[in-house]
Amino acid sequence: MDAAYEAFFAWVAERGIEPYEHQQEAVLELAGGSHVILATPTGSGKSLVAVGAIFLALWRGGRAAYTAPIKALASEKFFALIDVFGPERVGMVTGDSAVNAEADVICCTAEIVANQALRDGDRAGLDTVVMDEFHYYGDPERGWAWQMPLLLLRDSRFLLMSATLGDVSGLRERLARRTEREVALVDDAERPVPLHYEYSRTPLVEEVTELVHAHREPIYIVHFVQAQAVETAQGLVGAGLVPRERRDRIREALGDFRFTTGFGRTLSRLVRAGIGVHHAGMLPRYRRLVEQLAQQGLLAIICGTDTLGVGINVPIHTVLLTGLTKFDGTRQRHLTAREFHQIAGRAGRAGFDTEGDVVVQAPEHEIENARLARKYAGDPKRLRKAVRKKAPAGQVSWGEPSFERLVHAEPEPLRSRMRITHGILLNAIAHGGDVFGRVRGLIRDSDEPRAERFALARRAIQLYRTLRAAGVVEQHRFPDGRVVIRLAEGVGERIALDQPLSPFALAAIELLDPESETYALDVVSVIEATLEDPRVVLVAQQRKARGEAIAELKAEGVEYDERMEIVEAIEWPKPLAELLEAAFDRYLEDVPWAADERLRPKSVVRDMFERAMDFRDMISFYDLQRSEGVVLRYLTDAYRALAHTVPDEHKDEALRSIIEWLGVLVRQVDSSLLDEWEALAHPDEDDTAGRGVRPGEVAVAGPPRLSDDVRGLTVLVRNELFRRVQLAAFGRVDELAALDADHVDVGAMDAEAWRAALDRLLAEHEAIGFDAAARAPRLVTIDREPTRDAAGAADAGVASPDQLPVRWWTARQRIDDADHEQDWEFVAVVDLDAGDEAGEAVVWVTALREVAR
Repeated sequence: MDAAYEAFFAWVAERGIEPYEHQQEAVLELAGGSHVILATPTGSGKSLVAVGAIFLALWRGGRAAYTAPIKALASEKFFALIDVFGPERVGMVTGDSAVNAEADVICCTAEIVANQALRDGDRAGLDTVVMDEFHYYGDPERGWAWQMPLLLLRDSRFLLMSATLGDVSGLRERLARRTEREVALVDDAERPVPLHYEYSRTPLVEEVTELVHAHREPIYIVHFVQAQAVETAQGLVGAGLVPRERRDRIREALGDFRFTTGFGRTLSRLVRAGIGVHHAGMLPRYRRLVEQLAQQGLLAIICGTDTLGVGINVPIHTVLLTGLTKFDGTRQRHLTAREFHQIAGRAGRAGFDTEGDVVVQAPEHEIENARLARKYAGDPKRLRKAVRKKAPAGQVSWGEPSFERLVHAEPEPLRSRMRITHGILLNAIAHGGDVFGRVRGLIRDSDEPRAERFALARRAIQLYRTLRAAGVVEQHRFPDGRVVIRLAEGVGERIALDQPLSPFALAAIELLDPESETYALDVVSVIEATLEDPRVVLVAQQRKARGEAIAELKAEGVEYDERMEIVEAIEWPKPLAELLEAAFDRYLEDVPWAADERLRPKSVVRDMFERAMDFRDMISFYDLQRSEGVVLRYLTDAYRALAHTVPDEHKDEALRSIIEWLGVLVRQVDSSLLDEWEALAHPDEDDTAGRGVRPGEVAVAGPPRLSDDVRGLTVLVRNELFRRVQLAAFGRVDELAALDADHVDVGAMDAEAWRAALDRLLAEHEAIGFDAAARAPRLVTIDREPTRDAAGAADAGVASPDQLPVRWWTARQRIDDADHEQDWEFVAVVDLDAGDEAGEAVVWVTALREVAR
């Protein structure tokens, strides 16, 4: 491979890159056929070695996989490798999305390669596997995915990379023994940009101001609670830390980027002041906007959580940690050395900085005591009398000794996190061959301690027996002693590793009554019960329900203790819970491997649809502004599951309408990543849909024009009209008027008009229907080509054509009254240009009137 090595570094030289010695050493070892563990500091050029590893694989005529712990990092590497190897040779698979999946180079999450290794072993044909952020090998939940390829891909070459690996001598020895291939450790690189560590007892705003004035920005202020990151950013806006010239450049860079949600308006104000926010609760396009503005050097400060510690490439000079403890989902604890150095490693920009700064903010009581010491520095007597603050009782304490220990500590040794599940066992059986030997070897060769390996073996035997007892697996012993194990006929079709409960969902849908008025929503509830819980949404629903119950119980005069007892029993809504749980128990008798999963009844999509809420309504109603990204991820998962899991024969008109509505809603909220992938997968197509810009350009494009998607806009208009139906059914005149208050001057009904019209309607009919039948699409008619004349104005319910928008539709919603005569209707105007600007249907009702005969 000498020629390949020389060709690669000739390519490097052509780009004006002077490689480090350790980069040359690592690529040379890979060219010689060795695995490489690249344990070098952040900023030392691991990405170039990864490109070299892939280059060598392609030179040999093989395929390569680049694995990352999160989709955002896989996406970033996807774009970067396309720039090197071209879009036809690079693809991406993340479990819920795939672009050019058969390409020579695949960027993916680690679980993708782990499952491929289980199913196919060396038949997967991967010459080289690059595993970035390899310290995830020790992650309690996901570490198995980093270990599985090392156990099963014996013919592949591995490049294992991380700045915080710790002692890997045991891992190195075991990998060499298993694969009979040398394992080179490259760990002697100096950090190109050395770090300066500092412990600060200065109040946060003062500290940040001093750093900016000392030209030690961009600054990443790290919190471990999302809300605190936003609060800090808002507190810094008035500090005047960014000059006017820089703010003008930011405004120019933003262009016509649309901030269309509640948090978006907050973020707009912050970034225009040169301050970004970055955490997992944000919409993807907002996170990418902050990353791209930072990459352009436009943001002075970013306030966020440790999400930027997972390798996303954002240039930072100073990392400022606001604490050294975090809540890990179970308890509050100190940061590990690995976590601390992973975050600190973001500081210092290669090619820009001669050194990076890591500042740790002392606890508040220390900062206050330091302030008192400065205040009374010239008066020892008063200083002695001053009351010193103590650390809050019951909290995990830390201070300068904790800081010093972390600075000098080596990352903890990686600990194996192997597991055996029904899914892993079924994959091993589906692979064929000597199943016993393969599973036994998998456990024997794992990096678990001896006692844990015995426990894994017992677990495998237990799972295998349950699969045989259920008739899922067949075992045949031949006269010559051979034992053949295989899946029973038809079982392979029921295995769905990406969505393990999808087969149950199909079985549960069969239990529903297609003639029921709630059938479509019941199918939604079945699918929702198989999805991961968006915990923050469910807690908000529970909080809302409890608050409403307390108010009602108070009004009824229920005593406090009894109120609290009743309220404590209130959970978030769980439609069909009893039916689904009983069905799941029966399902487990035939499909025991599903016991690895858990049914989770809930109502998020159904709740939104029944309340006729759009995304912004949902966020506002449950006060989820800081968790928009969580809500969007859940809605996206729900849409995909409904669209792709539910068979067409089970989709009636109402269910198709719900799926269509949800798809349009998701795309309008944030389609940035999907659109970029599509643009790169089809580079020769015109960007007629407004898909966006390439990474590295100044800003991210907003959603596509809503009016270009006629079908999608129609769904959203129907939703807006039905929202009015619901409010009218309950006589909520003030809320009806508030919806259209901004359009009264162009013919929208005010409260007085609503009250008079409803009185007339209810004088003829006892009630207004708001069930599934009242929501039928056939009750809505839309004129997409109205005329701008007196007749067109009359059809739209306005007095004059001058009251009509530049581009508009006229819409009518029939009312399903108690007598089902449907002889009343809403008339509404749909403003297309305003909808494009807002990213949602802009509708106002101009009349509630009897249908013309």
